[in-house]
Amino acid sequence: MALSDIVKAYDVRGLVDGQLTEEVVRALGAAFADEVDAGRPGAAPIVIGHDMRPSSPALAAAAADGARARGADVVMIGLCSTDATYFASGSLDAPAMMFTASHNPAAYNGIKFSRAGARGVSLDTGLAAIRDGAQRYLDEGLAEAPERGGLTERDVLPDYAAHLRSLVDLTRIRPLKVVVDAANGMGGMTVPAVLGGAAGLGQLPIEVVPLYFELDGTFPNHEANPLDPANLVDLQAAVVEHGADLGLAFDGDADRCFVIDERGGAVSPSAVAAIVAEREIRRVQAAGEQDVVVIHNLITSRSVPETITAAGATPVRTRVGHSLIKDRMAETGAVFGGEHSAHYYFRDFWGADNGMLAAMHVLATLGADDEPMSELAARYTPYASSGEINSTVADVPAAYTRIVEAFAGRGHFDELDGLTVMAADGAWWFSVRPSNTEPLLRLNVEGEQAATMAAIRDEVLALIRA
Repeated sequence: MALSDIVKAYDVRGLVDGQLTEEVVRALGAAFADEVDAGRPGAAPIVIGHDMRPSSPALAAAAADGARARGADVVMIGLCSTDATYFASGSLDAPAMMFTASHNPAAYNGIKFSRAGARGVSLDTGLAAIRDGAQRYLDEGLAEAPERGGLTERDVLPDYAAHLRSLVDLTRIRPLKVVVDAANGMGGMTVPAVLGGAAGLGQLPIEVVPLYFELDGTFPNHEANPLDPANLVDLQAAVVEHGADLGLAFDGDADRCFVIDERGGAVSPSAVAAIVAEREIRRVQAAGEQDVVVIHNLITSRSVPETITAAGATPVRTRVGHSLIKDRMAETGAVFGGEHSAHYYFRDFWGADNGMLAAMHVLATLGADDEPMSELAARYTPYASSGEINSTVADVPAAYTRIVEAFAGRGHFDELDGLTVMAADGAWWFSVRPSNTEPLLRLNVEGEQAATMAAIRDEVLALIRA
C-alpha cells in the first residue's frame, strides 16, 4: 500500500486494518523518531496518547514499538484528548503522537504529530519525510538501533486540568448550568476534570448536565462531528429541557468545541472567536503589551477582524489550515487565533488549539453578568452567513472562470486561498476554496443583510454547479 493514500496535508487518516494496520503504524512511529532525532543520547522522549476508539490502544502500542526500535524513549499517556497531548508536548518540551480520527466514523483512525513544544507537523514541515521514511521501512524492513528505547507511563490529566484552570478564572462567575454533549468522545473524560472535581481541583460554580459521556469509539448515539447540524439536535433539545444557560458540543478527540445558546440556537464559531479574541487582547493589554496580534483565517466572519481592530489589536488574515495557523502564531507572536471550524489557538497554550480553553473563556464572559448567551452571541454576529456549502465539481478551473467572468467589475478579487470576492461597498463577500482531498468546492458567503447574502449565495452556487 502507498502511504500517500493515508498521509494527508496535516495528519494521517485511514481505515483501520485495511489502510492503518499495526505494521504501518510501527513504521510511522519509527520514521517519526528519525524525523525528530529522538534516538540520540539525551533526546526528549516521544509522548504517545490515544482516544477511545477500539483500535487506538493497539495502534498506539505499535507506534511506541517502532519508535523504541529506533532508540527513542517513549512516554505513554494513555486515554486523552488531542489538546492534552499538546499540553504534554508543550510542558515536557517533547515530540508527540496522538492516535485519533477526530470526528470521522468508527471505522477510521489516524495520527496527529507534534514536534517538541506542540509545534505542528505538515507535509511541508516533516510529514512528507515521515511518510517516505515509513515507506522505506515497510519496503525494506525496519533497521533497529543498537540500543532499544525505554518505555514509561504518565497520567497528564490532573496537570492539564490545573493548567487550564490557571489560564481562565471561573471561580467568581455567577452560577451556570451547562449541558455538555461529549458524543461518547474524549470530552467525557476531560470535562469532568476541568469543569468538575474529577481531577481533584476545587468545585466551580458550574452545574454540568452530561450527555453521552461514556467513552465509546463506536459512537452509538451520533457521530462526533458538531459541524453537522444533525449532531447538535440532542444537545439543543437538552439545553431547552434543562433550562440551561448554554450547551457545549465536543468532537471525538475534544479539541473542537461548539456552543449552543439558552434557546437552543447554534452560536457561530466566528462569534466565539471574537469573544475570546477580545478577552485575550484585553488581558495582555492590561499586562502592558502594546503591539497585540490576533490571527483569523479568511473565512471567519468579518466581525472577527472588526472586533480585533476595535479592541486595539492587529488582525492577521491567513489561509485555512491547522499547521499553517500554528506556524503563523509562532511567526507573529499572536496571542490568539480563531478558525471558522471551531479550532481556537492560544499563545499561552504553546500556540496550539484547545476547544476546552475557548469554552472556558465563553463561560467566563457569560458568567460575568446576567446577559443571556443568545444576546451575547448576537452582539458578535452582526452579519448573515451561509455557512460552508460543499459542491462536487468535475472541472474546478472552469467553475472558477465562470465566477470570475460573472463578478468582474463587481468587487475585489483575492487569491490568498482559493478565490475570495469582496463587494466594493462591503455589502457582501464570498470565498470559494477547493478541497485538498476530494473533488469539492467549498463556498462561504456573508452579507450585511440576509437577503443580500442569499442572493449572492444562490448566484455563486448556480455558477459552481452549472
